[in-house]
Amino acid sequence: MKLADARRRLPIVDSLPRAGSRRVLPRVEGEAPRPRFAVWEITLACDHGCRHCGPRAGRARPDELTTEECLALVDELAALGVGEVSLIGGEPYLRSDFILILRAIRERGMAASMVTGGLNLTRARAEAAVAAGVQNVSVSIDGLEATHDHLRARVGSWRRAIAAMRTLRAAGATISSNSQINARTWRELPALLELLAAEGIYAWQVQLTSLHGNAADHPELMLQPYELPEVFETLAALARRCAALGVKLVVANSVGYFGPHAHALRGNQNASGHFLGCQAGVWHLAIESDGMIKNCPSLGGPSNIGGSWREHGLQALWERAPELRYMRERGAAELWGYCAECYYAEPCRGGCTSVSEPLLGRPGNNPMCCHRALEMARMGLRERVEPVRAAEGGPFGQGVFQLVREYADPRLRALVGPLQVDRSRVTRAVEPRGAGRPVALDPEA
Repeated sequence: MKLADARRRLPIVDSLPRAGSRRVLPRVEGEAPRPRFAVWEITLACDHGCRHCGPRAGRARPDELTTEECLALVDELAALGVGEVSLIGGEPYLRSDFILILRAIRERGMAASMVTGGLNLTRARAEAAVAAGVQNVSVSIDGLEATHDHLRARVGSWRRAIAAMRTLRAAGATISSNSQINARTWRELPALLELLAAEGIYAWQVQLTSLHGNAADHPELMLQPYELPEVFETLAALARRCAALGVKLVVANSVGYFGPHAHALRGNQNASGHFLGCQAGVWHLAIESDGMIKNCPSLGGPSNIGGSWREHGLQALWERAPELRYMRERGAAELWGYCAECYYAEPCRGGCTSVSEPLLGRPGNNPMCCHRALEMARMGLRERVEPVRAAEGGPFGQGVFQLVREYADPRLRALVGPLQVDRSRVTRAVEPRGAGRPVALDPEA
């Protein structure tokens, strides 16, 4: 049965739901902005077993989209106005039809890029991707050799990632790289930049490791909020060095958000030169390999997934699903904790949700902020994150953490102890965002 026929048999999204039927998307007044960028996990199968992997990639999801469905979804992405599609995983090349998907994206007039760990990126795969029209391939490299191999849980991974960059470049691809910022990697970033620039990358994206999935099981990777000023001094130096080397530095939404180095880090990304707020569900959308449509590629679960493309189609989900509309419609009034008091509350709106939600159970209060850490230090305080309970299993599983506010002076810390402790709240039977009902909270939190 063709997809179009199957979709006709589903409830029309503005009709009343029948008993026991799937969720029906309500009509929403007003035209939604068109997404510019889509990140598409085409499979969760992976040949790595990374210690920081949020979706816990390894095995394919049950019932991943067929080739026919993928090509139909490409058509809907183009019709919705998407300008670029980035294929991720898992590992994209582990789908035997990833070349067909790339070619379809280009034939529909969209830019096509891909992110890979490069472990088994053969010459044939690289040449086929270039022939299909891929315009940029970003190879994930997380530190120097020993650190990268440790994080990727695969001896030899770093060397094969470097080899993949050379193979792609020889095939005619434009190459870039992306790297995690965590307690294990950040001091190695300056040396890593020199190596990556020598390989001919045109751009380098850096992002904070989000503490969910596998990363939540490895607290040794946690950066502490009070370490961020030193980290940002390093990033500012990297920005200057990237400019000298002709490499475009791209800081992800998770790196933030305001502070003395904001313009140095974001000046080449937008006209304002500062953080513009989370773009998940605003100009960006994400797709899981079984066709679930969500707001952010780095988050999962009921509070972030709008619904099934197979059931509703892309346009209806983009325009009506509250999980996708959430970032478009929320304001500074929904911030809480220190973020609600911050001078930058309105433009920032709590920074990156993929950082704050795994830490504190919901968005709107984000301790992983350089400006916040500097303000704490000015008051003689610091904040520290402690793991309380291991993460739930499955993709993007969240653990329980607590945020401790204390004196920066070690003598006062020893004398007084914690000044404030906020424990994260893990959602269980979660209502969709924007539904107007309270979220069910973990009773132990």
